[in-house]
Amino acid sequence: MPVALGLGLPQMKQYDIGRDVAVVARAAEAAGYESLWVFERVLFPEPAAQGLYGIPGLAWPDHYRSVADPLITLTLAAAATERARLGTSVLVAPLHVPFQLARSLASLDAASGGRVIAGLGTGWSLDEYAAASVAPFEKRGAVLDELLDVCEAVWGPDPVSYKGNLTTIAPSEVGPKPARPIPVYLPANSPRATRRLVDRADGWMPVAMGATQLSEQWQRVRDLAAERGRTRALGVCARANARYSAAAVPGAGRRPFHGNAAQIVEDLVAHAATGVPEIMLDLQGTLRDASELVDVATEVYEAARAAGV
Repeated sequence: MPVALGLGLPQMKQYDIGRDVAVVARAAEAAGYESLWVFERVLFPEPAAQGLYGIPGLAWPDHYRSVADPLITLTLAAAATERARLGTSVLVAPLHVPFQLARSLASLDAASGGRVIAGLGTGWSLDEYAAASVAPFEKRGAVLDELLDVCEAVWGPDPVSYKGNLTTIAPSEVGPKPARPIPVYLPANSPRATRRLVDRADGWMPVAMGATQLSEQWQRVRDLAAERGRTRALGVCARANARYSAAAVPGAGRRPFHGNAAQIVEDLVAHAATGVPEIMLDLQGTLRDASELVDVATEVYEAARAAGV
């Protein structure tokens, strides 16, 4: 069975969000992409308290200087499409009030006819936490756990009630309800996060940084699921952060998904062979505008399908 392919929507500073999100979303759905995705960055610190992804000395990329709000971006895409699933990869849970985020996701799912995938994580930027978080960085895991509890309550039957450290919901009617149970996808970047994934989530959101690495990670997740007695299927959507170039990138040490369309397809073939059911490709960072994003995304999709992905 072919791997489902998703595409990252335009959110960065080179795009006209009001025009380009709908244009790219419609074109991606028409090309055959089965899902559309957003990510979250809320600010660009100068100077940053820490390097990119928390790695000392690693500079933040310039295209992070302006990133459109993920839920507004998904709402624009929902209004422009009919079939494509609408995913977050990922929302940084502690940057949101749990009750409000649960309601927003439910409303978007209801409006889109049941197409939302809630990818949630804990983030890494100390500067973002200082500006926008509902709890200190050290409590990020606990905030994510409470968000999962609140979503379960809010998306479930009325009357809704909940009492946690951040959230108190008196017995209430809370609507609209999602069109169907919203799948929740989580990363698994530590033993505790992997246990949370196996015990509580519908799917896993790894970063595709090499087919061998992805295959090993996927096997560890499956082994833990078996160890903890999970019986229901666990979905997977691997994020492929691409850097497109018109010319081929030379060298045996080329990073996965860095290169021209043929090289990106080569990497899609390799990662699809790991058995993960879905790969989302985020091409937006190194492209000039929506027209180029549509052209490259369409070329990659057609070549990937021709290659058997």
